[in-house]
Amino acid sequence: MEKVIQTLRRKDGENRIPVLKLEIDYELQSLYDAMEANETSAVEQCKENLEQLRYEWLRLEA
Repeated sequence: MEKVIQTLRRKDGENRIPVLKLEIDYELQSLYDAMEANETSAVEQCKENLEQLRYEWLRLEA
């Protein structure tokens, strides 16, 4: 039963990775826009979002 659950999680992760890459790209664009506009709070928020997405990606890769 444990192997079945691990397999399902792996497939869910494989489906999540392309979406996660798009979310990271979007956040990077938002970060760039915030930096161009010199909006410090938006820059910090984007950095926090990117950090969370990074951790999620690392969990999925493991």
